[in-house]
Amino acid sequence: MSKILEKSLKDARKENKLTMGSKEVLNSVNNSKLIVLSQSVDKTMLEKIESDAMGRLCGLQFRISTISFTAIDEGNIKSILKDTETEEKNV
Repeated sequence: MSKILEKSLKDARKENKLTMGSKEVLNSVNNSKLIVLSQSVDKTMLEKIESDAMGRLCGLQFRISTISFTAIDEGNIKSILKDTETEEKNV
């Protein structure tokens, strides 16, 4: 997981600026700036989220399949996406 993503998650949790859980995220898609999905999210939920948030898709120590940031710096979003693309190319 990207260091910027880890820091952003910790900061957002402290400030209560994220939504956790598939159903909650699906209900808050319009207010989300970034949506992060684990690889374990089921296909049906993925399709629902993709249909509502095309182009906005992008870990904690417990199992959560979906989270969304309600506030995050645009520069951090770009860095997270760039880091994710780099990690995918290296796999």
